[in-house]
Amino acid sequence: MTTYFESFDWGRTPLGSRETWSPALRTTYDLLMSSGFGMCAIWGPERTFLYNQAYMPFLGARHPEALGQPIDRVWHDVWSDIAPLVARAMAGETVHLENLHLVMTRNGYREDTYWTFSYSPLRDGDVVMGMLDVAYETTALLAAQQRDRVNAERVQLALSAGAIIGTWFWDLPTDRFTVDAAFARSFGLDPALGHSGIPLEQIIATVHPDDRDGLVAAIDEVIARGGAYAHQYRVRREDGNYYWIEANGRVDHAGDGTPSRFPGVLIDVDERRAVEAERDRAIAMLRALNDELERRVSERTSELLEAEEALRQSQKMEAVGQLTGGLAHDFNNLLAGISGSLELMAKRLAQGRNDDVERYMAAAQGATRRAAALTHRLLAFSRRQTLDPKPTNVNRLIAGLEELIRRTVGPSVELEVVGAPGLWPALVDPSQLENALLNLCINARDAMPAGGRITIEAANKWMDPEGARTHDLPEGQYLSLCVTDTGTGIAPEIREKVFEPFFTTKPMGEGTGLGLSMIYGFARQSGGQVRISSEVGEGTTICLYLPRHHIDGDIEDLPAQERALSRSEQGETVLVVDDEPTVRMLVTDVLRELGYTVIEAIDSVSGLEILESGVRIDLLVSDVGLPGGMNGRQMADAARQGRPELKVLFITGYAENTALGNGRLGPDMAVLTKPFTVELLAERVREMLAR
Repeated sequence: MTTYFESFDWGRTPLGSRETWSPALRTTYDLLMSSGFGMCAIWGPERTFLYNQAYMPFLGARHPEALGQPIDRVWHDVWSDIAPLVARAMAGETVHLENLHLVMTRNGYREDTYWTFSYSPLRDGDVVMGMLDVAYETTALLAAQQRDRVNAERVQLALSAGAIIGTWFWDLPTDRFTVDAAFARSFGLDPALGHSGIPLEQIIATVHPDDRDGLVAAIDEVIARGGAYAHQYRVRREDGNYYWIEANGRVDHAGDGTPSRFPGVLIDVDERRAVEAERDRAIAMLRALNDELERRVSERTSELLEAEEALRQSQKMEAVGQLTGGLAHDFNNLLAGISGSLELMAKRLAQGRNDDVERYMAAAQGATRRAAALTHRLLAFSRRQTLDPKPTNVNRLIAGLEELIRRTVGPSVELEVVGAPGLWPALVDPSQLENALLNLCINARDAMPAGGRITIEAANKWMDPEGARTHDLPEGQYLSLCVTDTGTGIAPEIREKVFEPFFTTKPMGEGTGLGLSMIYGFARQSGGQVRISSEVGEGTTICLYLPRHHIDGDIEDLPAQERALSRSEQGETVLVVDDEPTVRMLVTDVLRELGYTVIEAIDSVSGLEILESGVRIDLLVSDVGLPGGMNGRQMADAARQGRPELKVLFITGYAENTALGNGRLGPDMAVLTKPFTVELLAERVREMLAR
């Protein structure tokens, strides 16, 4: 360290290089370096800090950066305590304090410390230029004194309580160990030996074998350091049994530092240790009981989870039963209308009567449309319908539907539409959104038999983490579309079921119970959510939340152009692939009747063979779900490897939406959902071939 101090670059400090120091500063520096006491000094207006090697332990982690720094920076954490003392010394006063308490951070944590020191002014001629600090840390000494005081208080308490069962005095220079009769009896020794002196080995011989090494080590340690001593161990008495005692004493050192005497007392702690042992046993028993309780709770929890799983399974089966029962009821009604109409048509034709055929045909077609609508709602609920999402201006969609809604809800219901300026667009199937909005308004009307008000409101919503968690949605930007009525409201126990399929609060025969379940499925399949809030007698609000769609520019409305059923003008060739013979026959007959050349295939293998041949194919019309190892989309993609310009029209029964790529169709691809009208099929085929 002398080398370190000597090589220190003082030129970087306000003191300058050592060659420029005044004699007084040099003398101060030499005094510091030659002293074995912890000393430091400050010098000059900047109060530059110097110290010696013996002072380094006081600094802790502040060394070596403290050298040459201002003292207020070195001792910044205690500066408010010592600054007045430093000022007094710099004013020419000698300051001496003992056991000053300072809370400082020097080894990475705050600690209580105590100091005895003397601040003396340092003069250069008649001017006070600095201060010398001779310091001694008394933290350990005061801690030892505190321990001694605590031990003394314990001994006094034991004396007062009658707990002391013997005393001893050990003269260390002569190794004379004398004890009183009570001490001798505690160790199972002859009391007469206590006056003449008992060898330490004889006393230790009565100590429990497991405790001897610890006792010898504790005695050696206190003799070496001096001060208070306390140790517990077991000794054998005259009855041959071992008892717990605690020896409390103190080793005093002579002026030259050698140990001189070792007096002490014995305290009976056997009963206390017994109580502690009983406490430990009780704790162990409590832990065992707790472990047993945890085991039983775990078993019970497992049983409850199994019961809950069984209940959930039962509820699932009940829901399936409700779904299939409602589905069977509605489809049986529709099938009765279709089959009955067909039978009567057959009878009338056999009788040569054509007057009622058109009426029965209209009834069958109406039932077919209702069956298609029912299937559509079911698939919407199950989120398997084939959607045709487009960037949609919802304000414009509501405006286009407003007049129809007013006519539907009737004059007794006031309709209010609240649009939002700058409403974000959504990527949805606009026809399905129109259907959902119309259903919500019809439900709202039915909840107000005496009339009331329906409010349709669209707004931009930002879902923060809390809102997203509440709505079961990812965080982000959403478009909300809410329908509020002033009707009867919905009770809480019913509100939880309104999105279930075939659940309806309407009288028998007045509702299928699929309206809200369809809306829920549509919202979820579109990446959004639907939420309901209602109070009995206060009305109901149902809100759809749809993700914001980012698009450049405005959304153009492309009104559909109605075309008359048109025939083929160029004799185009259409390949029809469908494994359902009836559907394949109908599609083929319609297209041939319109003048197209039609080739048929019953599965994907035969269809791909035709597509990979050299035959002319202008359009592929294919079911999505096909046998033969690949679906219709996979067959079309494979065919496009050799026919990149091939146009494809998929016909689907909704459930194969995932096979279509979740609505992501390639160029020159379109989809037509079953069932479809002859007019719609002809229009879509003409559209695709005209591109």
